[in-house]
Formats: sequence, structure tokens, C-alpha cells
Amino acid sequence: MMLLTNPVVLSIIVLLALSLLRINVVISLVISALVAGFTSNLSIDETISTFTNGLGGGAEVAMNYAILGAFAVAISKSGITDLIAYKVIKKVGHTPTGRSVAGFKYLILGILLAFSISSQNILPVHIAFIPIVVPPLVSIFNKLKIDRRAVACVLTFGLTATYMLLPIGFGKIFIESVLVKNINTVGADLGLHTTVGQVSMAMAIPVAGMILGLLFAVFVSYRKPREYVSIATEPTTDEIEKHIANIKPFHITASVIAIVLTVVLQLQTESTIIAGLAGLVIFGACGIFRLKESNDIFQQGLRLMAMIGFVMIAASGFAAVINATGGVTLLVDTFSQGLGPDNKGIAAFLMLIVGLFITMGIGSSFSTVPVITSIYVPLCLSLGFSPLATVTIIGVAAAVGDAGSPASDSTLGPTSGLNIDGKHDHIWDSVVPTFIHYNIPLIIFGWIAAMVL
Repeated sequence: MMLLTNPVVLSIIVLLALSLLRINVVISLVISALVAGFTSNLSIDETISTFTNGLGGGAEVAMNYAILGAFAVAISKSGITDLIAYKVIKKVGHTPTGRSVAGFKYLILGILLAFSISSQNILPVHIAFIPIVVPPLVSIFNKLKIDRRAVACVLTFGLTATYMLLPIGFGKIFIESVLVKNINTVGADLGLHTTVGQVSMAMAIPVAGMILGLLFAVFVSYRKPREYVSIATEPTTDEIEKHIANIKPFHITASVIAIVLTVVLQLQTESTIIAGLAGLVIFGACGIFRLKESNDIFQQGLRLMAMIGFVMIAASGFAAVINATGGVTLLVDTFSQGLGPDNKGIAAFLMLIVGLFITMGIGSSFSTVPVITSIYVPLCLSLGFSPLATVTIIGVAAAVGDAGSPASDSTLGPTSGLNIDGKHDHIWDSVVPTFIHYNIPLIIFGWIAAMVL
């Protein structure tokens, strides 16, 4: 009964309930923060003030998303993604027969996997590549009888596993600006300090579980042919050929230079903002967009990435209120007394399951970290988990619901491309398959990592 009166528990229950009712995540976070304040000793003025002051904690991540959003729009304007998509479509445009069908099918899936992985780290355009690359390939999927659930699993793997492991692009935002920053902020008074290298090391075992899930989805679950009735509404190669006819070779060269420079600067300066701005300067200087169009570029980039940026800002305010209520300390004491070091396995499993529900409700692993870190860091340390195991539990608990959430970009993106003909259901063909093949392995391998590290 004590748990049900804890302001942290009550606020998270409200957050989950509102999220499951499909209430906007930002609104849900604000309401949940108010609930946390009302059920603690904070006055209404103190709650609002604490929430407002905590908003700044998500500003850096929101700025990163704005810059990367503008960068993604600039890349799209250059035509390089259209050209790559066209080359792929021309390469696989003729349906093979006989024994070559299987190899052809896996070649296409491999190409899509490469696109998806690079969209998070090398070409940080996030899901912006999907509406360009996937719809023209739908007719080929139909001819080869490829189960689109396998395609959804391939795309979602690249969108999630990559940022969990590699600290470049969106991976840099998740690992350094979100995970490491929040863990070190909360752990400062508890003697816990982590680094980017440690986080990547900790995430290696859980990501291995996702790789097994991917292989199982492609070669076992969705290996059999699946019939789709073609409506002939997919874009044709001729239409795409007309679309790219005006792409200038100079713009392609400039895009490659901008992308390489952005990656190199990001590694050297450890700043996504500076690297992204440098790339945008090259795009502008080379005439890919006019300088007077820079406002439009940023506005389109903000539209592309604004939601997750605002969620991150609201989540930081929510976390600030949670910390101010004092409910975290009570929650940690209750759990540590009830479980103790001898029940670390049960504790790790429960924390991963709670993370799954929170992330599925919020729809973003990036936004989950500020919510759970303030609770999980002291709880893990009080139960005797090592610093590396603590990092693993928090990282996996945040990421575990991303793949199977109805509100996640990692499932909404694939659906947007695969459902162009109305034959791909978001819940049953994207959410459920990715939940089964990624969330279950993440929980299993995340628990193993927490036990052995």
C-alpha cells in the first residue's frame, strides 16, 4: 500500500494510463508532473516552478534534433537519397526466376538494412529516408512475395540497435547527450560516473540479442512467401527517373563532402550541433539551397524532429519534479528493503519490465531516460549492482519499448513506407512483429548483461 501512495509511482501510473489512451505525450508528462507535486509536499507554485526550471535539461537534445532535422532536409534537397534509391530500384527492377529468387530477396533486405543503419549514424536523416526509398520497392516486394513484416523488422532494427551501440549521429545524442549526461547527473552524489565507451560496451550484449531477433525474423518467422494484391499505385522507375533528371552531379559531390565533413567534425569536436552546422554551410555554399531559404530548411527540419525534441524537454521537467518530491528516496528504500542484494535477478527483471511499459507509453527511448534515471541509479547502487550493470539496466530499460511501441518513430516510419497501398497494418504488421523479435531478446539479454557485468 505504501507504493500506491508514493508520488513517483502515482505519477508514472498516470503517465502510463494517459499514454495508453493516446493522449499527447507532452500533455501526459505535464499532467503527470502535476500529479507528482500534488501527491507530495510540494505546493502548486513549487511544482510549476520546479517543472519550468527543469525544462532546460532537455534543451541540448532538442537543439541537436533541430540541427539534424535541418541537415536531413538539406540532404533530401541535394537529391543524393533519390539517386541512391533509383540505383537500387534499377538494380533490382527485373524479377529474377528460379534459384536466384531467395538470394535476390535477401539482397534487397540487406540493402534496406544498410540504409536503415546509416540513417542513424553515417547519414543522420532518421526515418526521412523511408518515404523516399521504400514505396518504389513495394511493387518488387509483391513480385518476390516478400513478407513485409520481415521488412519492418529489418528497418526497425537499423533505427534502434544502431543508436544504442554506436556514438555517432543519433547514437551520439542517445549515448552521450541523454544516457551518460543523465546518469552522471544523478550519480554525482552517489559516486557513479560513466563514459561513452562504457555505455557502448554495456549495450553490446543486449544488441547481440537484437541481432538474433533480426535473424530469426528474416530466416524463420517471415521466411515464407506472402501474397499481396497489387493495386499498381506504387511509384514506377520511369516516374522516379523523371524526378531525378535535374539532379546535378556537383550537388551529389557537395553532399558527399558535407556528409564526410559532418561525421569527421562530430568525432573531433564531439558536438553534433557544430558538425551539423558545418554540413549545412557546405550545402548552402554549394547552392543546394539558397541562403535566403535557410529559414525554410530549419522550419522543415523542426517539423521533422520537433515532437521528440519537445518530449525530451517535457521529460526533463517531469524528472525535475520527480526528484523534488523526495519520492525517489522512499521508493529506493522500499525496494531495497523488500528485495535486497540477494534478489538482484528479480530486481533487474522488474526494472526492465517497468522500462518497457514506460517507453511503450512515451514512444521514445530518448525521452524515457530522464524519467527512469533518477529512480534507477540509486536503486541499482543500493541493490549492489556494479556501475556497468547499472548503465546496462538503465540503457536497456529505456530502449526496450522503442521497437514495439505504437507511438515510436521506429514503428511509425516503416509503416509509413510499407502501407502505401493499404496492405500493411501498423499494429499487426509493424508493432507486434518488432515487439516479439526485439523487446523479448532485449529483456533476456539485458538481464544477462546486468547479471554478468
